[in-house]
Amino acid sequence: MIIYNVTVNIEDAQHEQWFEWMNAIHLPQVMATGMFLSYKMLKLISRQPDETGTTYAIQYTCQSIELYDKYQNEFAPSLQAETKKIFGDKIYAFRTVLEEV
Repeated sequence: MIIYNVTVNIEDAQHEQWFEWMNAIHLPQVMATGMFLSYKMLKLISRQPDETGTTYAIQYTCQSIELYDKYQNEFAPSLQAETKKIFGDKIYAFRTVLEEV
């Protein structure tokens, strides 16, 4: 199994809008691609006083690296562009790919 992890930090002023959009629109769009078996959204519990915004990790489970590659080539660019269009520089994301061993 492959885990596609997207770690996102969203500014406080945009948090509520982003959270609603993720659950109502973005996550269903990602799952509708058929490339992932499931997902879970986790909220980072931070104890650092100087951190700003709220950070989440969204973990998508994928059956194979081939399906992940297909997602990246066929679906990710437009979905990521939509996110950037809506939230601009109010959101920061980085992505990692992990293999379950």
